[in-house]
Amino acid sequence: MKYTKYWIGLSFSGIVLFVSCGGKNDPSQQKAPPPVAVNLYTVQEGSAIYYDQYPATVTALNQVDVRPQVTGYITGIFFTEGQHVSKGDKLYTIDQQQYRGAYEQSVANLNVSKANLSRAQQDADRYEELSKQDAIARQTLDHALADLESAKRQVEAAQANVSSVETNLRYSVINAPFSGTIGISEVKLGAAVSPGQTILNTISSDDPIAVDFPVDEKQIPRFIMLQQQKKSAKDDSTFRIVLADQSRYLYSGQIYLIDRAVDPQTGTLKTRLVFPNPKKELRVGMTCNVYVKNSTATKAILIPYKAITEQMGEFFVFILGDSNKVSQHKIFLGPRINDKVVVKNGLELSQQIVIDGMQKLRDGSAVQLAPAPTAGKPDSAKAASTHDSTKGK
Repeated sequence: MKYTKYWIGLSFSGIVLFVSCGGKNDPSQQKAPPPVAVNLYTVQEGSAIYYDQYPATVTALNQVDVRPQVTGYITGIFFTEGQHVSKGDKLYTIDQQQYRGAYEQSVANLNVSKANLSRAQQDADRYEELSKQDAIARQTLDHALADLESAKRQVEAAQANVSSVETNLRYSVINAPFSGTIGISEVKLGAAVSPGQTILNTISSDDPIAVDFPVDEKQIPRFIMLQQQKKSAKDDSTFRIVLADQSRYLYSGQIYLIDRAVDPQTGTLKTRLVFPNPKKELRVGMTCNVYVKNSTATKAILIPYKAITEQMGEFFVFILGDSNKVSQHKIFLGPRINDKVVVKNGLELSQQIVIDGMQKLRDGSAVQLAPAPTAGKPDSAKAASTHDSTKGK
């Protein structure tokens, strides 16, 4: 009997302890976290002037491999590698002895043929006069006229041979086909060269110079319109380039051509710009970024870039809702313009978004306005909505 009362009392104490502990874990009795102090920005729209960016490569408007057209040994190199050469400048000479000897022999043969022609002409004239007097047989005159015609053909053949040999002699001196920058020589003095096998050097035009970049096929109508616009290259800033070291190239460009066909694998069309290059700052093969001005009268939604949070490559903002609580919304971004960014989709005008303190927020968090900024410090929520993304580039 005594042990029974003991176990009943112990069980009752456990129940009381369990109930009292369970009461402490009741969510209804926990205090809600205090509101997070944040600053808000009212979504608005403005005229956005910005530049679309495209990866690009510098290329030459004209480039050619210098090749020999006759066989022989290099006997002269008349340029400094990497220098600018003008059209017609002498670059290389190939051993001319055999070609000069062949030329002189062909000229001598031509002179012999001309002498034979002169003699045949005299004979034909003499026999023709005798034939009129019936002093010679008709057959003799016919033979003289045939010899004259043969002599004429021999002179023509000799002249053709002189032209052929003279061409080889001329090809033994290699001149620059156009003005441009010449590269490092592929051959040295004394090297044996042959037509169709040896590349001596490469020359590329350098001023003006081209920049190629791919354009999405959806943008083709826009670039055709830009190509048709007639603007002064001096005043136009539609096309700019930024070099690999992030420095901005001084001169603006113009559309030189739009390629004939879209690449079916990438869905892009090659577009070529042309830029002045008086200081030879741009070199063939350099990589750069093309900036194409996208100025439009259509209004665009602009928000501070700092209001955005990124998760797994997607972008979000916190929008103020009822009861001073925020909800996280996915947005789709356009180009960044200084400290702001264009929002293509996901926001509506007059909505209020959080622009700081996002690290403390979760979906459904309560917020309150942070203390007002000190005197003299501009309110970020009242920043101007018209920007130019090219400032500082």
